[in-house]
Amino acid sequence: MRLGTCLRVALFFFAFVLTTGCSLPLPWPASPLYPVPENDVAWVPPATVEEAKQEIVGRYAHFDVVAYEGETPNGPLSTFVISYGFTDFEMENGELFEIDRFCSASYNANQPFETRFPDAATQAIVPRRALVDVFMEDGQWKVFRPATPTLIGATGNADESLPLDPAMVTPADDDGDGKPGVTVFVTLFGFIEGEIYIARREIFQNDMTLYSDGSLRGNVIDDSEQVVLGASLDILNVPNNPDQFRDPGLNPIILIPIGDEIDSCEDLAAMRDALFPPEPTF
Repeated sequence: MRLGTCLRVALFFFAFVLTTGCSLPLPWPASPLYPVPENDVAWVPPATVEEAKQEIVGRYAHFDVVAYEGETPNGPLSTFVISYGFTDFEMENGELFEIDRFCSASYNANQPFETRFPDAATQAIVPRRALVDVFMEDGQWKVFRPATPTLIGATGNADESLPLDPAMVTPADDDGDGKPGVTVFVTLFGFIEGEIYIARREIFQNDMTLYSDGSLRGNVIDDSEQVVLGASLDILNVPNNPDQFRDPGLNPIILIPIGDEIDSCEDLAAMRDALFPPEPTF
């Protein structure tokens, strides 16, 4: 299918990109996207690492944004991938562990197109349980979650890089739709429908700070890898492995403490506006 030289397409998950070459790209919004809360003057922070870990233990509603950048003949591409889910912190033998569970993801870009990553695919991302580091820095308690590489849409060793050649990737139908890898749905110009089949190696770290309201806030560092395995249209079947835009203020993570009784993605979706700020836009 030929759409002419006006259309250049590159699409990715946790940063899918489509370029028309015909629209003026919009600039990044101001950084940071969201201000951090003021600590209550009456708050007495934990005195020791052990006390800090105990205060952090519990369930949190998870909201994070990852910004990606790319270049096209039409100028820079700016993209946000926004993820929702749950984060639990558990103590074991004096160590603090983080367990993440994703529910849904949405995507905003500075180019006019639509993309959709089904919840089934988002929920198939199951990061490994991570031992986190808790420490005092500049009078604030910090929490660092190291990277725990996780495969989606492929089988193999998650601690090894994905092959650059799609033919060398062993696909896994993690979203259960009968197609290789996981499927991204795109709409071009409001009427051309397409699908892209991808494999990813999710590699993210979190740098966070504990605040007096019980929240943990900070930024995401993302070094994920991606391989396009195929597409329903030839023009969509192009390699793409975008880089994160390394501005901490444009890659926020916000964890809001909630009760253990809130456990379903449906419950979280119903509470979204009460818990989190608006999604970033261009």
